[in-house]
Amino acid sequence: MNTTSGNRQQGGINKIKNNSLETAEELALMEVAIKDPFSLVMEARKGILARIAFEVASMLHLHVDQMADILHTTTKTLRNYRQSKKRLNPAHSEQTLKLLALHTKGQKVFGKAESFRRWLEKPAYGLDEQIPLDLLQTSGGIDLVMEELDRIAYGDLA
Repeated sequence: MNTTSGNRQQGGINKIKNNSLETAEELALMEVAIKDPFSLVMEARKGILARIAFEVASMLHLHVDQMADILHTTTKTLRNYRQSKKRLNPAHSEQTLKLLALHTKGQKVFGKAESFRRWLEKPAYGLDEQIPLDLLQTSGGIDLVMEELDRIAYGDLA
């Protein structure tokens, strides 16, 4: 391997590491933003980077197509936004931040992301036997699922 291609390879590795670090830092900032509804809305109004939506999808074990459906957009659009380092519009940003908050609460209630994910895929008693994952396409649906997690956390029937 010559020095030039070695430098290019190393630069690519550093770029991946830097992107992961940037994304981790952004997610940490988003975690602060989702602590209360006002902060969430203020952050959503600014728009979040599209790559955060990919990270949230990964955290929820969602395929990119599922995330695109939830956000009422196309996979191609999401990928183009990520590649161009564009921000999502406020509505998509709000929905993504609410999904991040849902993931955080779900992990606390169920203890593991995998257990929470399994729960999302099964009919829930407190949601009139609706599958929680199917309700995530609207902001109100995310709120209903969040309320159901609160009931579970406090020992109400799930």
